[in-house]
Amino acid sequence: MEQYVYKFLKFGVVGVMGVVIDFGLTWFFKEKLRWNKYLANVTGFSVAVINNFFFNRFWTFKSTNPNWGLEFGKFALVSTIGLLLNNLCIYIFHQRLKFNFYTAKVFATGIVFVWNFTSNMFFTFR
Repeated sequence: MEQYVYKFLKFGVVGVMGVVIDFGLTWFFKEKLRWNKYLANVTGFSVAVINNFFFNRFWTFKSTNPNWGLEFGKFALVSTIGLLLNNLCIYIFHQRLKFNFYTAKVFATGIVFVWNFTSNMFFTFR
């Protein structure tokens, strides 16, 4: 059990880095470049995913799988499902429940964090 807690905490540290990248780029593209909010969200999320893959592979899960391409494919699949879940949550919280866009993004990020950790622990890096 202790190993799962330790990995969860490490995953959280990597996740915070990803959130900074995700939110920073989303804000930049949405507010400064005036991109569509969903396109800005996809871009920020995607760059964070690439960053998170490498940190989680080498630090959190200490993967020694020589087939890193397949591993990245699994990570990308989990992340893509997470992205769809992220956008669905933003849509529900922002469009339907009328939360501020960034408040909706915080809730979406928390939900997707749980999805990503569980999926990557038991599917991508098992």
